[in-house]
Amino acid sequence: MIKRKALIFALLLSAGATASGAADRHAGYYYPEPQSEEIYSSTITVLPNASRRTRIGFTVGLNARQQKRNYAPAYHIFAKGSVGEKMIIVAAGEGQYSTLYRLRALLAALSAEARLSPLFAQARNPENLNFLDLAKMTGFTQITISDGDKMAHQIKLK
Repeated sequence: MIKRKALIFALLLSAGATASGAADRHAGYYYPEPQSEEIYSSTITVLPNASRRTRIGFTVGLNARQQKRNYAPAYHIFAKGSVGEKMIIVAAGEGQYSTLYRLRALLAALSAEARLSPLFAQARNPENLNFLDLAKMTGFTQITISDGDKMAHQIKLK
């Protein structure tokens, strides 16, 4: 009887883990389960020609800029999801982005870098936009940023 209850309990736990894992299949692979999340509302509209290819190209361009520097990349950026709609940013080194404040500072730094993008030139008043606006413009719907160890923060773009 005790073994049967333990088996039922274990099955319920594994079913719960599967259900939560289905919500974010990248958690546990690229980053830990997000501890925090937020919704970022932007007045920017998605570019009419934004596609999976656009989003992948955007992340490839950001990664290429890092590769041109005289030091190892501090983070890696990926476009994932069935149409590349989920951006993942993961720190490449120990302890670099280990707090929510450091993760947000990275997003601010990416805003400055993104302003060099030709995509930003297409926007009205690009000086008032940030990295999250540009991500939405290219059709991303979610950004998960992580220290690659213990912390992850998820942003839904609306």
